[in-house]
Amino acid sequence: MQLERKRQVKQLHITDKNNKYQHMKKIIPFVWLFLFSTLIYAQSSEKDLSKKTEEATKAVDDTITNGWKSSGKITFLFNQANFNNWVAGGENSFSGNLGLDYKINYKKNKFSWENRILASYGLLQTQNSSFEKKTDDQFEINSIAAQRTSGYWYYSFLVNFRTQFTKGYLYAKDENGAEIRNENTNFMSPGYLLFGPGMYWKKTENFKINFAPLTSKITFVDNYYTSIPGYVNYSYFGVETNKSILYQLGFNTSAYYKFKIMENVTAENLLNLYSNYLKDPQNIDINYDLIIVMKINKILSANLNFQAIYDDDAFAGFQTKEVFGVGLNYVF
Repeated sequence: MQLERKRQVKQLHITDKNNKYQHMKKIIPFVWLFLFSTLIYAQSSEKDLSKKTEEATKAVDDTITNGWKSSGKITFLFNQANFNNWVAGGENSFSGNLGLDYKINYKKNKFSWENRILASYGLLQTQNSSFEKKTDDQFEINSIAAQRTSGYWYYSFLVNFRTQFTKGYLYAKDENGAEIRNENTNFMSPGYLLFGPGMYWKKTENFKINFAPLTSKITFVDNYYTSIPGYVNYSYFGVETNKSILYQLGFNTSAYYKFKIMENVTAENLLNLYSNYLKDPQNIDINYDLIIVMKINKILSANLNFQAIYDDDAFAGFQTKEVFGVGLNYVF
């Protein structure tokens, strides 16, 4: 009886395993069908998303008409301080800053060419100073030619040029306490030219990034500054003694992001990063601009311009500049 009982239990186990096996055989094809269907659906969804992205980008591009389009703004910032019998002390001063922001763009189907000119110049005059001093001096041209490939991506070619308008001075005092100055920079001393191919990612006109892994950077200086005995210790903006040009090859990334902080207040961010393959690639040059405009009406606005530069060829540390004032604006 016991042997018979064991035989029946064993037979039940075998039957149960066979039933489970047969059941699994029936289920497996459905599992494979489900996985295959999911994979096909995922691939289809990815293609649909990519297609929709491309169509959305094309729809945005199609709303921009072919041909040339330009816009610009001239801004005059001013500050004044006046003291008369002021016990706490103070010095009369006046400063003015004139700025230009001009955009001129071209589009034809998938090809676009974006150009922007930034220029500003400012002077400060104080009552007790022997010299007028610059508060701002900038001239910059940004240009990107781009051919759209798919979605938000474009093949691109970047050109960037930067310099200043007039001479720059270092100020000090002589042994008698009188203010003196020494010429340190000038137009095209330094001057910077960057150019190179890359890939351009543009989600909107207010958010775009350009990657250029083979960017040439040329620094120009007047050899007057590199040939004065004892004036230059080793190099002048990276240019060696008795020379006037420095060539570099590296990776350049430039980004632009504009957004609204609140009603009538906008912030523009421009960032440029450069790493030189040929020497100290870990020392990344940084050029960052922040432009905040607080619009009062069509003519008046309060403007804050902040710039931070790191370039160890020019100075072993951060250079910062900030200009703030009430501005008169002319839009054209």
